[in-house]
Amino acid sequence: MVGVIADGVVKLLLGATFIAGAARLDQLLGVPAWLMVVSGVALLIGGGTEIRYVRSRTMRTYTRLMVAYDSAWALATVAGLLMAWQGSGTGGEVWVGYQTAAPLALAALLATAAPVQTTADTRAKDSAH
Repeated sequence: MVGVIADGVVKLLLGATFIAGAARLDQLLGVPAWLMVVSGVALLIGGGTEIRYVRSRTMRTYTRLMVAYDSAWALATVAGLLMAWQGSGTGGEVWVGYQTAAPLALAALLATAAPVQTTADTRAKDSAH
């Protein structure tokens, strides 16, 4: 559970950084500032959703989604770097585009995932705390 919360916090921090530094990061990454802001908002949504559902979704669901998210992130990063090394100006757009779409997909999948099934014993323990 701590890992899920930490992952959500990283997304929140990255999102806040994208928004706060949009004017500077747009030049560094070669993307418009508005895309940095939109991506920052998407990361805030994804990170917040990840933290929000931490107790009501199974760790199996989180593990699968996090593995898929991080695997695709690695591919988007490699693709963006390869494009940049080849002199293409779209490498940053590929990477920031992923940072925009993926957190929203993660949030949607978490929101629609089946909730944790509780038993009478679990409910009794939870109410005792």
